[in-house]
Amino acid sequence: MKTRFFSLLFVLVAFALQAAAQLPSVTLKDINGKTVNTAELSNDGKPFIISFFATWCKPCNRELTAISEVYEEWQEETGVKLIAVSIDQAQNINKVKPLVDGNGWTYDVLLDPNSEFKRALGIQMIPYVLIVDGKGNIVYKHNGYTEGAEAELIEKVRGLLQ
Repeated sequence: MKTRFFSLLFVLVAFALQAAAQLPSVTLKDINGKTVNTAELSNDGKPFIISFFATWCKPCNRELTAISEVYEEWQEETGVKLIAVSIDQAQNINKVKPLVDGNGWTYDVLLDPNSEFKRALGIQMIPYVLIVDGKGNIVYKHNGYTEGAEAELIEKVRGLLQ
């Protein structure tokens, strides 16, 4: 009985720690060359979404395009911000800005050519999305994309605002 209790306690503590995880400190550049520390990412006390993508990843591009169609409405309703993080390697980094501009994406875009930020978060596959609450805690993680999955994202954000 004690073993079960301690096992359950361990699982609950591990879950609580994971649920309240903060962003790791990794130095990246944005799409315009400005240096950004990932631990300092914020949205003025409001939730924000971080979406990991690559120019060659079709599901990633579908997800970011689907979100862009409703992004302005999301921002007006919730104040949410999306930060897209490209994991394209250095030799392909020059393809990121044309992709972003060509799709009309208005997101903040960071470049992670060595996958340091991705690795620090333990991300294995993309597309991968995180939701960070207004206090900087990672409160939701999801990988993969299926059409319509963006509706779940905004529902999670709305839940944080209540």
